[in-house]
Amino acid sequence: MAWYAYCIAERQAFPELARHRRPIPMEGLPGIFGNQVFLYPASELAVIVSEHDPEENLGGTAARDHARVVGECFKMTTILPFRFGTTFVDDEAMRRSIRSNQRSFLANVERLRGKSEMHLKVLVDDTSTLKDKPMPQAAGQEYLSCLRENATRLRERQTKARAVYTQMHRMFSPLEEEITCKRTDAGKMLLDIAHLIEHRSVERYQNKYASATQQMKDCAMHLSGPWPPYHFVHRPERYTRASA
Repeated sequence: MAWYAYCIAERQAFPELARHRRPIPMEGLPGIFGNQVFLYPASELAVIVSEHDPEENLGGTAARDHARVVGECFKMTTILPFRFGTTFVDDEAMRRSIRSNQRSFLANVERLRGKSEMHLKVLVDDTSTLKDKPMPQAAGQEYLSCLRENATRLRERQTKARAVYTQMHRMFSPLEEEITCKRTDAGKMLLDIAHLIEHRSVERYQNKYASATQQMKDCAMHLSGPWPPYHFVHRPERYTRASA
């Protein structure tokens, strides 16, 4: 039987598994395609899964269902979310993967215990006075000139993005952070920032966000969370290769 995997947790977080060595259903929590969600015991860990038909297309609402199940489990205990679309062909494949990476999974659970992820999107005006030049088709002096000019503008944007990021870091002081920056079609810069914080600090973080929106009026900001720590799970190399 194939399994669709949502997340991993410590087995001890679910006392009902103390008397079971086989998967047991989680009542009132449907998974993707409405399938029954199970707690699957795997040594010191529990894997939250549902039965999976490999012929089913994981499109449509499946991603939202995945996030919903992960979110509900996060309310119960510390979890390590799987990437959307993670499946195991049978029981043995899942047991083998969990067993070979168990030490790493347990270390991750311990490191992320009591912590949440907050997600900030910051839209910043592009302060570069000139727009990128279209690159000529043929190589030559004009091509090199355009390349240098565009590189200069890129550095200007990176400097602005770095300044905004530094200000965000000082305001929120997260335990860890992940950040990406890209230029939008509208000519603005979008900073996508994930912050790892103590779960008990969520209200304080939200207050800091309210203050930041007042101080940084040249930026459009959007906050969401608390979320499971999607960006901060250190994925074992063997597991990453197996899932690719």
